[in-house]
Amino acid sequence: MASLTSAKRIVVKIGSALLVDRDSGALRQDWLLTLASDVAWLKGQGKDVILVSSGSIALGRGVLGLPRTDLPLEQSQAAASVGQIRLARAYEEALAPHGITTGQVLVTLEDSENRRRYLNSRATLETLLSLNVVPIVNENDTIATDEIRYGDNDRLGAQVAVTVGADALILLSDVDGFYSANPALDPDAKRFERIDHITPEIEAMAGDGVSGLSKGGMITKLMAAKMATAAGCAMAITEGSVLSPLRALDSGAASTWFSADGDPHGARKRWIAAMKTRGVLTVDAGAAEALLNGNSLLPAGVRHVEGDFGRGDPLAIVSPAGHKLGQGLSRYTGAEARAIQGHRSDEIEAILGYSGRAALIHRDDMAL
Repeated sequence: MASLTSAKRIVVKIGSALLVDRDSGALRQDWLLTLASDVAWLKGQGKDVILVSSGSIALGRGVLGLPRTDLPLEQSQAAASVGQIRLARAYEEALAPHGITTGQVLVTLEDSENRRRYLNSRATLETLLSLNVVPIVNENDTIATDEIRYGDNDRLGAQVAVTVGADALILLSDVDGFYSANPALDPDAKRFERIDHITPEIEAMAGDGVSGLSKGGMITKLMAAKMATAAGCAMAITEGSVLSPLRALDSGAASTWFSADGDPHGARKRWIAAMKTRGVLTVDAGAAEALLNGNSLLPAGVRHVEGDFGRGDPLAIVSPAGHKLGQGLSRYTGAEARAIQGHRSDEIEAILGYSGRAALIHRDDMAL
């Protein structure tokens, strides 16, 4: 059974209804302070934590005196602009007493669908985590329109979990798990403690949300579960409005856990291996041996570059004898790769005119 204690990298999704009082539109400060204490408790165990938080529009509409009904796009974006500042400051002030530094990351659906932007997001989040920062991720509601929106932070949370290779995604919700029917409407609805496979029967049980502030119903939570578990990340749905919700979950609070399909590392490798390649890198014998020993591919080990590809595109990696060693995601365009092939990483800036990444393909973006 998945659990918080066994996880090494945890993404926590926080809904608007948990963070913002539905009557006053004010931040639930006491609740946020206990969440911050939970995060510090997890960080004290050496775990990476990322918070995917709604709340900017809900906070902003209160400040601007806008109604709680659906807002026109322009007013929603204006509310997000005002509320996002307050949301980021609230997390910073809640976590700072624990010695935790926070960073704000705003994304849109395009950032995960475009491989170049996906790699940029992944690199930024990985760097923040390596610096012991807790990233606060939210959809960039100030610029996102319908065609580039996630639309709910359940799926955004799952995408972030996939991007960083998390092994646990926690959806702090206004319900304490996945039920056979909507528990607000059906008193006979039964909660599942664990779901190993999302079957058509399970999908048919999903209903709409009942919260006035959050948009994500069980359908979006199942979509998030499918995305996360396929990438090797277990997911839990639990009641989030209680104080110290993460400690409560760890202590056995009511929840539903969705079992992961394998592990994040293996799932990412399978994803990369299944991609259609856009180019070929032929490496020398030394680089081939280094790759098999788990190292990244540096420009110095590349002898030939074939193909017109962009940053983030999948490339085949070939030995001097022409045998395919594997494939990986390029950190450079085809033209850039040809310019730096055979050169040391410390020569990249002089060749390209900017300080690029040391590896042409990083070992985390490679499947051999």
